[in-house]
Parts: sequence; C-alpha cells; structure tokens
Amino acid sequence: MMLQSLKKISNAMNLKILAILLMFLNHIYEMFGAFGAPMWLTMLGRVVFPLFMFLAADSFYYTHNRKAYLKRLLFMTWFMIIGNMIVSQFFTNGQVGLANNAFGAFFLAGVSICAWDLMVEGMKEKKLYSFWKGLGLFHLPILLALLALFLSGYLASENISPLMVQIIAFFIMAIPNILVVEGGDVMVYLGLFFYIFRRHRMAQMVTLTLVSLFVYLTDPTSVQWMMVFAVIPMYFYNGEKGRDMKLFFYIFYPAHIYLLYILASLLG
Repeated sequence: MMLQSLKKISNAMNLKILAILLMFLNHIYEMFGAFGAPMWLTMLGRVVFPLFMFLAADSFYYTHNRKAYLKRLLFMTWFMIIGNMIVSQFFTNGQVGLANNAFGAFFLAGVSICAWDLMVEGMKEKKLYSFWKGLGLFHLPILLALLALFLSGYLASENISPLMVQIIAFFIMAIPNILVVEGGDVMVYLGLFFYIFRRHRMAQMVTLTLVSLFVYLTDPTSVQWMMVFAVIPMYFYNGEKGRDMKLFFYIFYPAHIYLLYILASLLG
C-alpha cells in the first residue's frame, strides 16, 4: 500500500522538488564545509545531478520546441558564467571557487539527444543527410573541447596580457564542451543513455548503477558513487508531469548558489 502511494505521488514535479531540496543541502556543504557542515549533506546531494538528468531526458522527449529548450539552457549557461565572475569579483569564500553551472551539462545532453534522433532517423528512413548531420552534431561537444584545449595553450604564454587571459578564459568557459561543464562527460552521456532507454526503466537504472560503479573504481575516496541511490526515485517515477513550475528552477538554481556563497563569504 505504501509503495503504491509513493508511486502515485512520484510525478516529475514532486521529484524535482525532492532534487531541489537535496541540492540545497549539498550546496550548504559546498559553501560551508570550512565552517563544519557535515559530510552527509553532500552524500545526500549525490543523487541530485543524475535525477535531474533523468527528468530532463524525459521532458526533452515530450517538449514541443527543442530549439527553444536548448536556447534557454544555453542562455542560462552564459548567464551563470557571467554571474559567477561578478560574484567572485566582490566576494571570496576561502578556497571555494564559484564554478557551479549545471545548465551547460543539460545543454550538451540535449545536443547529444538531438544528434541521436537524427542518426536514428537517418538509418530508419535511409536519409544519409540526417545521419551525417546527427553524427556531426554528436561530435560537436568533443570538437569544442579540442578548441578549448587549443585556446588554453595561449594562457601559458608569458607574452599575453592579463586582460587577454581573462578574455580567452571567458571564451573557453562560454563554449559548452565536455571538459568544462559541471559533471563532465559522465553526466552528459548519462543523460543521453537515460533518453535512449526512456521506455525501459530497468535499463536506465542498470546504466546508472554501472556508471556509479565505474566512478567508485576510478576514485574510491570520493562519495560521488552514491549517486546510485537516485535509482530509488527513478523507480517510483510514474511518468506524469504534475504541476507546471517550469521557470522556478531557472530562478532558484543561481539565486540560492549566489546567496549561500555571499553569506559564507560575509561570515568567513
């Protein structure tokens, strides 16, 4: 009976609210770790990114305007890059760098999803143009990463002015690529696999479990492997949208990060 009740209330909106609450706890640890914030806050927060990716992959399938969705994510990526620079210019929180920007990862996951659909369409309907267009789009984040690496080589030059260093660094961050986005390529392609297996919940959960195992084997000292526990809300997700609060996350995400960072800076 209890499991049925959980399934009934586990729509997209309620899972987003759960993820937002856990994200808030995680960022408390991030900003106030030096003040003695307990480790369990960030342990709980490990489920946030994969859970949001899971929901984003689902909503990306149902959205009526993918271009508008991607534009919104790209604009928010740029907004947070500028916001991070401005806040960091006036406030300092010890050794904590202000680099939070999950929008870039969601944007690249969306690009990869569009590329996948184009390739699938090209193979099913024998449209070579669609297939090659999708293949090119799929490799775009990697090519942009190579461009970012090329530009970063200039930062080591002794003859470059400090202003040019800032311009190049901003340009590198402004190009969404798998090297600079929060969560890295792991989260981007996890979002793609969530989309590919969107009709097979068990396959999605197995994928997350395998990725979590890989993360643990790569770095056993990190708590990032605990993102595997996102399979619990994923299991109970009923596929319903729930109440529409589309703009809330776009406002809350940067606002709470900047407020916590500034508060920690003032206290520290």
